[in-house]
Amino acid sequence: MDFKRDLAAAIAKAIGAGSGAEADIDEIFGAIETPPDSSLGDYAFPCFRLAKTMRKAPPVIALELGGAVELPPSFERAETVSAYLNFYLRREVFAGEVLAGIAARGEAYGMSDIGGGGAVVIDYSSPNIAKNFHVGHLRTTVIGRALYNIMNFVGYRSIGINHLGDWGTQFGKLITAFKRWGAREDVERDGIQELNRLYVLFHDETKEQPELEDEARAWFLRMQNGDEEALAIWKWFVEVSLKEFGRIYDLLGVEFDHFTGESFYNDKRDAVVDELRAKNLLVQSEGAWIVDLSRHNMPPCLILRSDGGTLYHTRDIAAALYRKREFGFAKALYVTAMDQNLHFAQFFRVIEDMGYAWAAELTHVPYGLVSLESGKLSTRTGNVILMEELLGEAISRTLAIIEERNPSLEGKEAVARDVGIGAVIFNDLYNSRIKDVVFSWERVLSFEGESGPYVQYTHARTCSLLEKAGTAPVVDIDTAHLCDPQAFEIFKLLHIFGEKVQEAAAKLEPYIIARYTVDLAQAFNKFYHDNQILTDDARQRGARLALVASVQLVLKSGLGILGINAPSKM
Repeated sequence: MDFKRDLAAAIAKAIGAGSGAEADIDEIFGAIETPPDSSLGDYAFPCFRLAKTMRKAPPVIALELGGAVELPPSFERAETVSAYLNFYLRREVFAGEVLAGIAARGEAYGMSDIGGGGAVVIDYSSPNIAKNFHVGHLRTTVIGRALYNIMNFVGYRSIGINHLGDWGTQFGKLITAFKRWGAREDVERDGIQELNRLYVLFHDETKEQPELEDEARAWFLRMQNGDEEALAIWKWFVEVSLKEFGRIYDLLGVEFDHFTGESFYNDKRDAVVDELRAKNLLVQSEGAWIVDLSRHNMPPCLILRSDGGTLYHTRDIAAALYRKREFGFAKALYVTAMDQNLHFAQFFRVIEDMGYAWAAELTHVPYGLVSLESGKLSTRTGNVILMEELLGEAISRTLAIIEERNPSLEGKEAVARDVGIGAVIFNDLYNSRIKDVVFSWERVLSFEGESGPYVQYTHARTCSLLEKAGTAPVVDIDTAHLCDPQAFEIFKLLHIFGEKVQEAAAKLEPYIIARYTVDLAQAFNKFYHDNQILTDDARQRGARLALVASVQLVLKSGLGILGINAPSKM
């Protein structure tokens, strides 16, 4: 089914015959373009790059190649337009090949083995314990999960890690606030809401009582020193938080292979410090210990504070060393906000300076920030939209639409959940991850146009058509009935599904899949509008239903990669 590769081989053979020199098929493959207008062909080869070696004007080269290329069976003709050689597929053959490929591979259609089974560790979501899970955490969670699915789809073995923020001086502050103003029954009843109230209260009170900061540092030191009371309160905070996080992850359909937060690496930090010291990388600076990165044009990487405490860099280096030993990863991805670029660049460079060549396998996957229309998110000021509130509202609004338009829909509560949550996820993944997002209820929950509900509805439409047909799939498909422009556009999209997933994997960009599903849904709806599917002509009906079944399968796969369910009825 690799029409482009077959074409590249044919062009290379013609170039070689004309010039006497062997042409590079991979180079030609990379040069072949898809014209923006199908009237200019299905594939186009620009001849500019051949002018130097063949010593001829590009239009002359195109003209000569047009007569010399021996077209593969799936191509109908070649035409020369200036310096371009345009190629046109045989629509019947192309449709038949695509349908056969989908039928043969089923749900595995589009999958590849590029990853060769290598492990990809993906560090994502990673909320802070005892702090609200708000819309600011949505991006890392859904981008990370989509990348997890994308990497599996192209042949890697994804390992998802939730690197919880479960250690640090903030817990000294929270313990101080709890001991002074909290009650166990309030925390048990209200969970993170109560813990967050105490955290905000601590910062409010320190304006009048700055000595509270000393008390908080003392509690955290007790945690570090293994004090039973301090650790018992901390572990309880973790349990309360994980229970709440679990509800949100269940709603989003997100799972992790490991919940190993910062505290997991407490007993592994000293080994990092010892290794850095043994390799003469540690330098003392104003009482603290750093790794000097000035030769890399970076600020120093702080490893030990003057009081001997470790920092994020130390824990992240320990985590990377542990993950390499434990999983032997081929890649390690860190899905965090763009404002952490320097942090990751620094500790990646330290690992490289430690002599580990696999530092090149570490990749920061940054994303733009989420803000509210009223300003920046902040747990200290309480200026947040909680994830449970957002997801609950999305489901509620979706159910209201169903009650208005299709009140007798079977299982409407489950459909409302799939569509409402799908709308939230799709909205986040539809644009490049590096773009900043200003959160808007109206935009997130829009069910029109280029949205998750639109793609889901198209999938449900295909399911409805197949259910109405009520017959087994046709084996002997007459593709002569699938040569109209609308059908051909669908087949071109179906054909490149695997290519799009590979592109998303290479660029670490889920939006490529999101936009692909919209394009396929739009192409199908145009076909549906212009063509009757369930006709009396058995062969035409069978051919068109085969197309419908193929679209249904690929839409479901595309949505699944994004972490979105595809309901069969809406």
